Amino acid sequence: MKADTTATANTCRKFMTKLKPDFYTRDTLTVAKELLGKYIVRELDGHRLSVMITETEAYIGSVDKACHAYNYKRTPRTSTLFNKGGCSYVYLIYGMYNCLNVVTEAEGEPCAVLIRGGEPIMDIEYMSNIRYGKAYHELTKYQLNNFCNGPGKLCKALAIDKSLNALPLDRPPLYITEGKKIHSFNTGKRINIDYAEEAADFPWRFYI
Repeated sequence: MKADTTATANTCRKFMTKLKPDFYTRDTLTVAKELLGKYIVRELDGHRLSVMITETEAYIGSVDKACHAYNYKRTPRTSTLFNKGGCSYVYLIYGMYNCLNVVTEAEGEPCAVLIRGGEPIMDIEYMSNIRYGKAYHELTKYQLNNFCNGPGKLCKALAIDKSLNALPLDRPPLYITEGKKIHSFNTGKRINIDYAEEAADFPWRFYI
């Protein structure tokens, strides 16, 4: 019982320790790697939903044809990418799936990290009802395996949509905190960007 209490206290402490703004203003590839194991926290209707980040992808607009703001292309959609690192960039794909990104680097440099996947950590029952409309113990093996292992799935589980675009990530309703220490991770090509020519081969996907 004492061990369980200590573990719970440590987890709560990590939820309270929000990442500081200067965490995000660094090199995008560094931020993408160091976000692994961190906790995304979404406060909603008195609940504190959270997932541990398990997969990220880096996007660097100055050189990356897969980035929405490649070659510094500024539009109403991409304007958020030009903000100082430390805010959210939420966009819709295929007209139905939201994707959460973390803006990085200095103001004026269009860079971000896509949060591609996560593992449910806290208030899982409430997330289950948001994600599937039923209790966690009622989920099939397929549903459990696909709870938030993709950017659209993660956003659905955390009730993240475009209303949360351009918000600072160090305060409610959406923020990122310290989490699990990650000692090793995998690197590979990013997914579903075949159109990006040479950038499709950049090894800017990181996962545990």
